Amino acid sequence: MYLITGAAGFIGFHISLELLKKNEKVIGVDNINNYYDKRIKYSRLKILKQFPKFKFFKIDLNNKINFSKKINKYKNKIELIIHLAGQAGVRYSIFNPGTYIQNNIMSYVQLLEFFKNSSKNKLILYASSSSIYGEAGSKNTLSSEAQTKPISVYSASKLSMELISNVYNSLYKMNFIGVRFFSVYGPWGRPDMFYFKFLQKIKNNKPIEIYNFGNHHRSFTYIDDVVLNIMKLIKKFKNSKRSLCDIFNIGNPKSISLKKFIDVLEKSTGKKAKKIYTKKHPGDLTVTRSNVKREKNIFNHETRVPLKEGIMKLISWHKSYYK
Repeated sequence: MYLITGAAGFIGFHISLELLKKNEKVIGVDNINNYYDKRIKYSRLKILKQFPKFKFFKIDLNNKINFSKKINKYKNKIELIIHLAGQAGVRYSIFNPGTYIQNNIMSYVQLLEFFKNSSKNKLILYASSSSIYGEAGSKNTLSSEAQTKPISVYSASKLSMELISNVYNSLYKMNFIGVRFFSVYGPWGRPDMFYFKFLQKIKNNKPIEIYNFGNHHRSFTYIDDVVLNIMKLIKKFKNSKRSLCDIFNIGNPKSISLKKFIDVLEKSTGKKAKKIYTKKHPGDLTVTRSNVKREKNIFNHETRVPLKEGIMKLISWHKSYYK
């Protein structure tokens, strides 16, 4: 049995769906907050609830009493936890730092405290972020090297989760895999993400702001490739007999400019966007580039979906969802 936190979120939904298609039992939890439009969260859940082996609880991990009440009877049935719940968004963390301490760090500690004496749990796989590399990430993103220079509260909260995992591995022999995701995009994505806003604006013939004059570079990674590599990690490490506390990159090793990404979006939609170019925002990274050499050696990391194909699938979904 799997427990997936943030099951109504973008990545949580896709991983839950993949596991359910494999006939696995999945317990999904999510607090359905209003950081972005709740409607898409409920639309994702509607799909997951079609599977008889999916059970959902609307829970805030910070509410210890409620969490314990709902999950306690499953505690010693859950073999693997995929922790994807948390507060997303680099820019939002500049103005609302407290919510990242509460919803990324404190909620993670609450989860670990609840399961630290579980007799069944074999592995906790949790979401970190490529943002923890800071500006150094433009040159080196080796997942084996310690990181110490986050440039936003969001990235600092993710780095804290990595350090906390080390502590619980040492004290309680819990096994951990941290995953640093790189610019994930695709169907059912978050409405606050750039590409999602872009499609909405271009559809309604409205201008869109392009940060850093379009000079950002990102390792844009299609959601199916993320799910593919998460499944590989689960297969390799779920039944590990040794103490495990490691971190891996999941991302496209090809980093492209925002300008190129926009160009592909425009050509794929057949529309030219009205662009307003603005300066770089505080906390934004100029370049992310996913180094997956180590990951290829350890679990055969793959990226199968090229950018143009991924964008066409994204646009097709967007048209069908927003009719």
